[in-house]
Amino acid sequence: MGLDDKFDNKSDELKGKAKEATGKATDDEQLEAEGKTDQAGANLKQAGEKVKDAFKG
Repeated sequence: MGLDDKFDNKSDELKGKAKEATGKATDDEQLEAEGKTDQAGANLKQAGEKVKDAFKG
């Protein structure tokens, strides 16, 4: 897993957390749901990269 990939995935995860928190604070369920979706996508990417790294090693 390249450093750029790790940075991008973490960035996506943090954006998702920010969206989720903003959605909760403003009582915007759609924004909160988008944040959770963004976080889940970032986590899936991270898991996929870890699997690729396992097979490379």
